[in-house]
Amino acid sequence: MEENNRVKQIHTQYQQSIWLDFIDRQIIRSGKLQQLIDEDGIRGVTSNPAIFEQAISASADYDQDILTHGETITDPEALFFKLAVKDIQAAADLFSPVYNEEVSGADGYVSLEVSPLLALDEQGTIEQARQLWQEVDRKNVMIKIPGTIPCLPAIRTAISEGININVTLLFGLERYEAVANAYIDGLEDRLNAGKPIAQIASVASFFLSRIDLLVDPMLETKGLQHLQGKAAIAAAKAAYALYRRIFSGERWQKLADAGAKPQRLLWASTGNKNPAYRDTRYIEELIGPDTVNTSPLGTIDAFRDHGEVGNTLENEPEQALYLLEELANAGIDMKAVALQLEQEGIQKFEAPYKKLLAAITDKLNPGS
Repeated sequence: MEENNRVKQIHTQYQQSIWLDFIDRQIIRSGKLQQLIDEDGIRGVTSNPAIFEQAISASADYDQDILTHGETITDPEALFFKLAVKDIQAAADLFSPVYNEEVSGADGYVSLEVSPLLALDEQGTIEQARQLWQEVDRKNVMIKIPGTIPCLPAIRTAISEGININVTLLFGLERYEAVANAYIDGLEDRLNAGKPIAQIASVASFFLSRIDLLVDPMLETKGLQHLQGKAAIAAAKAAYALYRRIFSGERWQKLADAGAKPQRLLWASTGNKNPAYRDTRYIEELIGPDTVNTSPLGTIDAFRDHGEVGNTLENEPEQALYLLEELANAGIDMKAVALQLEQEGIQKFEAPYKKLLAAITDKLNPGS
């Protein structure tokens, strides 16, 4: 049966890792997460403030912990991270057999994000990344840092200190390239300091569905409906071509010889938000080696049911570049699109994070 599992086939046949974009206590304690590992071959987990807000606000699973820790911790943010770290540790322990497979450290990672309120704060980000890394205390955790311009130096610093990083909120090629270079810079800093680099892992999370959500209406107004739904996939394929170029050649080879692993591209925001498109398209159209796709549970369920497995990421790379050229000729500035989506993305994580802190405060003071 497992051989016929479409989700599992993505990794066994095409070497792409499927991670789950969701975490809460229920999925860990019920055995559902272990089932996803065993049956679907799920190889990691990503979390974000919106996911934790939903988990903590919408259930009573955290109430007792909030009251217990609230006796000594009065700051709602410190209390949130206390709760989150516990979940991340539990999930990381479930994934340790994946992490310890024959290629140690290739997968099995669980991601925890720094506060979205620090998205434009280099120093605050690196300090919190260090703190969370120490508190989780698992080799197979990744700390999520946004790929904003102010946080690029924080990414470099974290990598140089041996912290695994999941770079989030990437929407454009220019910023992706800057992030990949920050990773390489960090590895070089560490190697030059005489420290090992073989155990460090990183992914660059390229967000997809929001690109089409923003670009499609622009195409509609220009009468270019035939290009709708194609911008995100084209940008991702162009990013993959960049990845292949950046992680090859003399500079990279020196690091690879010292045991360095490439920073894999991770396809994020892969739950389809437009009912006109196939619900599995952001998995189906970007399957390829040495990449990661993190998907919500509903999308994974849909793919298990009717997804199409094939090596699609490397298909027609020149067509992707041609399509991006068509968009540019139509007056659609993908750099401006990426910048707008980054700013919106920061707000989309800030809002649930503030809501989450308010919910924790309410649960601490139930009678007020």
